[in-house]
Amino acid sequence: MIQTDIAIVGAGPVALFAIFEAGLLKMRCHLVDYLPQAGGQLSEIYPKKPIYDIPGFPIINAQELVDNLMKQAEPFKPTFTFGQRIESMEKKGERDFVLTTNLGVHIHCKAVVIAGGLGCFEPRKPEVVGLDKFENGKGINYMILDPEKYRGQKMIIAGGGDSALDWTILLSSICSELTLVHRSEAFRGAPDSVSKVMNLAKEGKIKLLLNTNLLSVDGKDKLESVSLKNTKTNEEQTIQTDHLIPLFGLSPKLGPIEQWGLQIDKNAIEVNTEDYSTNVQGIYAIGDINTYKNKLKLILCGFHEAAMMSHSVYKYINPGIKYTMKYTTVNGVNEF
Repeated sequence: MIQTDIAIVGAGPVALFAIFEAGLLKMRCHLVDYLPQAGGQLSEIYPKKPIYDIPGFPIINAQELVDNLMKQAEPFKPTFTFGQRIESMEKKGERDFVLTTNLGVHIHCKAVVIAGGLGCFEPRKPEVVGLDKFENGKGINYMILDPEKYRGQKMIIAGGGDSALDWTILLSSICSELTLVHRSEAFRGAPDSVSKVMNLAKEGKIKLLLNTNLLSVDGKDKLESVSLKNTKTNEEQTIQTDHLIPLFGLSPKLGPIEQWGLQIDKNAIEVNTEDYSTNVQGIYAIGDINTYKNKLKLILCGFHEAAMMSHSVYKYINPGIKYTMKYTTVNGVNEF
């Protein structure tokens, strides 16, 4: 059985920063993630995607951020269980829990922190005729792992959120032809990204098709073309392409966590914003998996939640012991 102070469900960026914050308070962490490595969606879905809203980094690639977080957590010697998910949770005594994975690994801890991002997720697939035929390396993918794979290729990106906009900006200088298809005239992404995409279209560097839906895909052994329809004019057109990347988000599923007696609202766990605790004493939720009034699903907000949670957990597992706040700028990490 693995013994630790805090068991963290998930190993995405917010979970990794929680290791650092807990470590400053001399608490040990063990992380469990169904994915084969740390980093969550950043490593699994878009490791080379640029991120623009991390303080102190005007631009940083997703995997670089993960690597930096791992390096930051390293002094506190976290341990990990990858490729498994938590199947059950059992309360032991007043302040102890035992978590069990799907492969029978038992983790004894004093507090549980759920930092599973969107939970167990899968891409939302559009209703397009022939879509399944060209999945699995035949031209249709739902994530971009290596932008260089598409150098000199024809590509269609479908979607109107941040991912679709960010990848369009990045790939505009890599693909030989790039078309962004969106079913509306209004985007859901950051205004600055929308402005950059509009400028790329005006400059002729990309083709932008608004009020347009995907109809069908066609090809022999690999994807060769995509048929589209304008929802205002009802005009249809077919575009020759090598790749189609539908980016319509992910469908989150909490999985076994739903059976833990937590208050859940639309696949997200309700928390108290004083310390990001749940309705079950000793269980906390941070990052995209939680919900509260005015919630912003940003990595930097998750970092704040990790810090607040760590101080609350310290008080929870050390009742009656007063903690004197120290600052890393004065003491350095090695003093903690």
